[in-house]
Amino acid sequence: MTGPRAPEGDDYSATVLGSHWFSGPPVAPVAPEVAPDRVEGSVLRFGPGVTAAIPAPFPLVVAAVAAPRRRRLAGLRRYALAAVVLTAVLAYLGWQRFGPDIEVRDVAVTTGPQGPSCDATADVVAVVGTNGRPGTLTYRWVRSDGTRSEELTERVPRGQREARLHLLWSFRGTGNYPARAELQLLSPGQRTAAVDFTYRCSP
Repeated sequence: MTGPRAPEGDDYSATVLGSHWFSGPPVAPVAPEVAPDRVEGSVLRFGPGVTAAIPAPFPLVVAAVAAPRRRRLAGLRRYALAAVVLTAVLAYLGWQRFGPDIEVRDVAVTTGPQGPSCDATADVVAVVGTNGRPGTLTYRWVRSDGTRSEELTERVPRGQREARLHLLWSFRGTGNYPARAELQLLSPGQRTAAVDFTYRCSP
């Protein structure tokens, strides 16, 4: 018994088998490697319509966002207010230090209305009003008994608007004696002020 004859022809090969001769699972074809079609920031997108995102292999650099203009303007306003306050303080200090000299506004002289009693001392007080600037007052006292003091000075500190100058006049003996004490302000400017009183001492 003879088997079937092999087909004749030059293109026949006994080693070539059809796919139906394989009993194992079908082998999936290997897809060729696909290069990314574009790069958008840190995401690589592959192929048309593919939405899967793959992180970029390099670190992402985020640009710093500039501060809003409103915040900058508020900061400038704060600095401007501080500058105005500082300028005002410096101007005041400069005026206090280098401003006008002391100026006398008024002068008044007083003593006790009843006058001194027997063998007592009268306290005569001159009140000199100033403009509050620092300076020196130069003055003398002149009494009605013909005596006068030497030139005296009183230093007035900054901010003090009033200076009190005292004359102590002592009396002895009995009788009544009308007295007058006068303040002569020599500088700054020239002013005079006086007070009259009576010394009384009955025997």
